[in-house]
Amino acid sequence: MSTTPTPLITPAPGPAPREETRHPFPFPKSRTVDAVVFDVGETLVDETVEYHAWADWLSVPRHTFSALFGAVVGAGRDHVAVFEYFRPGFDLEEERERRAVAGRAEGYGEPDLYSDARPTMQALRDAGYLVVIAANQTARSHDILESLRLPVDLVTTSAAWGVAKPDPRFFTKIVEVCATLRPGVTAQRICYVGDRLDNDLRPAWEAGLRTAHVRRGPWGYYYADHPDVIAKADFRLNALTELPALLAEV
Repeated sequence: MSTTPTPLITPAPGPAPREETRHPFPFPKSRTVDAVVFDVGETLVDETVEYHAWADWLSVPRHTFSALFGAVVGAGRDHVAVFEYFRPGFDLEEERERRAVAGRAEGYGEPDLYSDARPTMQALRDAGYLVVIAANQTARSHDILESLRLPVDLVTTSAAWGVAKPDPRFFTKIVEVCATLRPGVTAQRICYVGDRLDNDLRPAWEAGLRTAHVRRGPWGYYYADHPDVIAKADFRLNALTELPALLAEV
C-alpha cells in the first residue's frame, strides 16, 4: 500500500485459523499467467480498524482523521503526511514503539481479512498457479501473515527484503522469487494484484508484470477510473473472486 510499511492493530486472542475455504466454482488455469502475487493492505486486509486506532491514539475524531487521510491520498502525497496535521514532526516508527509499550501495538487477524481473500487464493492454488504475497509490511506484520496460514506458496515483505515498493528492486525480487519457486516463470507470466496506482500498478508495469487492480480502500476507489488504470491494467476487479475466471480467459 505505501512506501512506508502499512500500520495495523493487535486483536484480542481469537480462534485458530479456519480450514481453507474452497471457491464454489473450479476454473482452468490461464495459458499465459503462471503466478499471482498479492499486495496486503486494502487488497487482502481491511485496514479500517487500524486507521481508527491511529485516530484514537492521536486523540482526534475518527471522521476527521479519515477526511484528512482522503485529502492526502487525493493530493498524491505519502499517506504518512496525514499525521503531520495532528502532530508536527510525527515519527511513525517511534509512535509504533510507544503504542507497543502502552499495550496498543499494531496488528491484525483473521477477522480483518476481506471475505474474498482466502477463497480466491485457494481457488488460484487449486487451478495450479503459484500464489505469493509480497507487500510493504513491517516485520510484525510479516509474522502475522505467516501465522494466518493462508493458502499461498510464499509470504514475503519489504521488511524481509530490505526494499519497499515502488522501488524497482522490489519487483525484480518478485520475479526472481517466482522463477525460483516455479522455474521458467518470467515477468510477463506474473500478475501483481493491488489497490494502488503509484505503489502497485505503475512499478509492476515498468518491471514487465501483468496487473490486476482491485477497487477498494482509499486508493482503490480513488484511482479506479484513472486513465492509466483503464488503459493498462490487465484486469479491473470489484472483488478478488472475479480474478480466477478472468485469468482463465487469457
